[in-house]
Order: sequence, then structure tokens, then C-alpha cells
Amino acid sequence: MIKLKHITKFYGKLCALSDLSLSIDDGALYGFVGPNGAGKTTAMKIMCGLLQPDSGSLEIDGREIDFGDRSLGSLIGYVPDSFGVYNNLKVSEYMEFFASCYGIDGMSARKRCHRLLEFVDLQDREDFFVEALSRGMKQRLSLARALIHDPGLLILDEPSSGLDPRTRYEFKQLLSELSERGKTIVISSHILSEVSEYCTDVGIIDQGSMVMSGRLSDVMRMVTAENPIIINVEKGLSKAIGLLKKDPSVRSMAINGSEIMINFGGGPHGEAELLRRLIEEGISVRGFAREKGSLESTFMQLTGHGGEKTVYAYDPGEEQYEY
Repeated sequence: MIKLKHITKFYGKLCALSDLSLSIDDGALYGFVGPNGAGKTTAMKIMCGLLQPDSGSLEIDGREIDFGDRSLGSLIGYVPDSFGVYNNLKVSEYMEFFASCYGIDGMSARKRCHRLLEFVDLQDREDFFVEALSRGMKQRLSLARALIHDPGLLILDEPSSGLDPRTRYEFKQLLSELSERGKTIVISSHILSEVSEYCTDVGIIDQGSMVMSGRLSDVMRMVTAENPIIINVEKGLSKAIGLLKKDPSVRSMAINGSEIMINFGGGPHGEAELLRRLIEEGISVRGFAREKGSLESTFMQLTGHGGEKTVYAYDPGEEQYEY
């Protein structure tokens, strides 16, 4: 659907994007995440044709886009991170104004605007002035406005920022429904737990460069492969601890009751070999599994803002071994 190829953008001497490339498949709900100042907004403005890069190219639906081409606006619906200054308009007037920008007017415009306001649950606010709306309602109105010309691609910059939990949930449901209807959606967010809940794909950007991009399930699988192993021992705990202390691939170990948590660097083959040795030593192993990864821990590792991997919701108890 959309590809950025080798995009570089400077603001004076500051490099906002450095040889950035990413590819988003048709129908994806793509979560675009990164620290503040990583280049997310710059990249999204380039996707929309609102900002021209210093080098690189943009491709949509297999067609390379000329950044001066005004027809690009008909392909994309954009929700920026700020609402704009339209407080003196009523909700219906706001919608009909943007419909007219796309050559939609008269009864056709009114019907389309009303249908979109119903979709975002603002049909009972048509005669309200925009300034009377809550922040969450303004965000939903911005989404309705971005859909006025029925674009195939939606780009939303931090749409959940500043919203309360219930409003974020409702907004998430709207995006999921649009995704089911076949829209391709790119959404930047700092609420990583939400991104991991409903996005199909994810891209992590840091200091203007992509550090990881792909299907969310594939990204999480790679991260889980580096997570600690939790071993639940039914019998032979002391013998298991002794064996693990001698294993060069076990970098650290923590004990909590009958559970042993290890940071293990032996890879999948090493895992299988370790489990075989435990069983051969007569140790009764009730559970042996990698701790599941999280988008938060992935983000911290890949953007270099974390040290040793943190294991959430685990109490190491009285004994802990470091190597």
C-alpha cells in the first residue's frame, strides 16, 4: 500500500530522518512507535505529502508519488496531533466545509456527513459548536472529517493522546472496525500496551531510523526468544540449581519457591538440550517456558533506553544468583 524508501530529512543541521525505509501492506493496522523526537511526526507528514524530504521517495499503491502532486490528498485521510482552529463552526458546518473541499456538496454532502457522524457517535451533536465538544469528541470529529472522501489510507498522529481510558477504548474500537472494512491505517502512539492489543503490524523508530518493522506477531516472537526461561520444578530443586549454576549459557538465576527464572543465552537448541539434561538428572520438571515478551520491553531494548531486561510481575524471593 505505502512505501517510504531511503528518506532523509534535515531541519537545519538537525537530522530528523536518516535513510528511513518502511513498507506497510494493504489492509494493515500499523502501529508507529518511538521516543519523543524520534521522527514519527516528520515521517507521517512525508507520507501525507505535507512535507518534502531532502532525499528518498514515497510510493502508494505501486505508484511513485510526486510531492507536489495535489491528487495525493484524495488517497489519504490525515488526523494530525492537534485539532485546529474551527471553534466558530457548528459540527455539521465543519463537516460540510471539508466535504466541499473534495467537491462534495448539496444533499450528497449532508447525507455523507450525517452517516459519518453516526459512525463516530456524534449524530446528536450536529448543531453544537465545535468549541463545546470535549477533547474525545473532537478526536472523533477529526476522524469523521478524515473519512469524508472515503480514502483507502488513514494516517493518525497520536490520536489517543490526552484521552481518558474509556474514550481511548471507544476510539480503538472505531479503528478496529475501519480496519475490518479494509482501510489501511497508520497510527503513532506512545501508549504501547494499546498498540500491542489491536495493531497487526508495528514499526519502531529511534533517532530518525527504523530499528524494527514487521508483523506484530513476528516481532513479539523474536523478543520472546530473548526473554528469561521460567522452570517450575516439582522435585529436585537443589539438584536443578546446581546443574544450572554450572551451565555457561545461564547468565543469571532467581529462585521463588519451586520456580527458577534464568537468563539463558543458548538459543532454541540449547533450551531443548537443557531440558533433556534436567530430566536425565532425575529432576521432575512441571513447567519449562520462555516468559512472553511485551511491546514495552521490546521498545526499551531496541531504543537503547533499558539495561538488563526487566522481568515484570516476578518476585525473585530470597535467593538470586548473578554471573
